Amino acid sequence: MERLVGTVSRGIRAPIIREGDDIAQIVVDSVLAASAQAGFTLGEKDVIAVTEAVVARAQGNYATVDQIAADVKAKFGDHTIGVVFPILSRNRFAICLKGIASGAKKIVLMLSYPSDEVGNHLVDLDLVDEKGVDPYRDVLGEAKYRELFGYTKHVFTGVDYIEYYKDLIQSCGCEVEVVLANDCRVILDYTKHVLCCDIHTRTRSKRLLKKAGAELVLGLDELMTTPVDGSGCNERYGLLGSNKATEDKIKLFPRDCQDVVERIQAGILEQTGQHVEVMIYGDGAFKDPVGKIWELADPVVSPAYTSGLEGQPNEVKLKYLADNEFADLSGDALKAAISDYIRNKDADLMGKMVSQGTTPRRLTDLIGSLCDLTSGSGDKGTPIVLVQGYFDNYTK
Repeated sequence: MERLVGTVSRGIRAPIIREGDDIAQIVVDSVLAASAQAGFTLGEKDVIAVTEAVVARAQGNYATVDQIAADVKAKFGDHTIGVVFPILSRNRFAICLKGIASGAKKIVLMLSYPSDEVGNHLVDLDLVDEKGVDPYRDVLGEAKYRELFGYTKHVFTGVDYIEYYKDLIQSCGCEVEVVLANDCRVILDYTKHVLCCDIHTRTRSKRLLKKAGAELVLGLDELMTTPVDGSGCNERYGLLGSNKATEDKIKLFPRDCQDVVERIQAGILEQTGQHVEVMIYGDGAFKDPVGKIWELADPVVSPAYTSGLEGQPNEVKLKYLADNEFADLSGDALKAAISDYIRNKDADLMGKMVSQGTTPRRLTDLIGSLCDLTSGSGDKGTPIVLVQGYFDNYTK
């Protein structure tokens, strides 16, 4: 009988992960236990995905506010620090800011507006238009911002982030001045020592600032790149991808991840004889239509994956074939013609009309986004996701 089910994404429950746990073995055991209980079998090219959070927890990759402060102090000294373009997040950035402020005497906090780079809005864009403000040109001090827009709270969190960040900095004994602008070079009117806190635009920001005469420019990816007073670290991403663990500690993005995915792949092969693909995933990349956030606050969707997940999909658009190449066919004849076309499709369809409308994204970004939506960020208790049938097509 013809198989009628395509891609299936399953959240897999696992024990609560603690520092020192063998995360690779736990993943293998959890997937196999779920398979036995739920009655499904693993197949070639199934994808096992593990959230970065439990990998970092198993590694014990943490840093405290005091350790962040020590790194900031060592790198910036007593200079006023321009903290540029942080995202608006209590979970992602607030505790990092606490560490930065604890290591500084004065901060000039420069926020982008009307939103941060991942879509969290300080103020509605329609209101910006109504007030005649040009966010590409106009630089607003805190007083001018309040005069124009008052005290605006985030639609989901109910937080006024200017007030929240300002109070947090001052609570650390650090002086603060708030500026709103969208050109990172504006910060050089206040200080020549800058910490770029943007995620995906950080390389451009650093380049522009250095060219404009900044004396010191670092990014969040250049803090906590080595251990500080016994802390964890991330050599590649620093503080990027970190999350709040406690009121005084963050969980850093995991490190040395390639070994983890390859051990999981080898463990499944040994136990089942099936060659699966494995990835570690963080935030997916998808935009919320109401809150406008597009989610990706990690530096990458997947910090490590096995080789079979390299590249992009190479797919044809079925409705294009049905409406164009085989518009004169129907029923079994149409099915046979489309199936034959898929079996003999070009190895690289980039730029071909028959592929238009398919999703031009990397496999790891697509599958990672699916996994992030499947596992969620709350209390589902499924830090492992099994994706089956992703590499199937109409002919399978």
